[in-house]
Amino acid sequence: MSRLDDVRTGALALPGATVVRQWGNCLVFKVAGKVFLVVAEEAGILLSLSFKCTPDEFAELTEIDGIRQAPYFARRHWVQVEDPAALAAAELAARIRRSYALVVAGLPQKTRRLLG
Repeated sequence: MSRLDDVRTGALALPGATVVRQWGNCLVFKVAGKVFLVVAEEAGILLSLSFKCTPDEFAELTEIDGIRQAPYFARRHWVQVEDPAALAAAELAARIRRSYALVVAGLPQKTRRLLG
């Protein structure tokens, strides 16, 4: 299984997660219509991905080579992983789950209850 397949499978395993192709060749993962992960891919190869994090995580992550502020999303504490090898697979999966949790926390209580 490729890194892209791992990311896609992990993200879609989260309650209520959906994916649409948007903004060109990007896979945009959403929960209740809110974005929690953006993946740029070409011909099945993971090029980069962007996800939400806390302010502390944002400062920590942007210090790592291959990770920068996400264009258009940085003020909301989103990072872009330009080099997928910058994070180990397990850490990347945990960061995606964390992004999902941060987005879900901002949803209305009724929607959160429906997600479980």
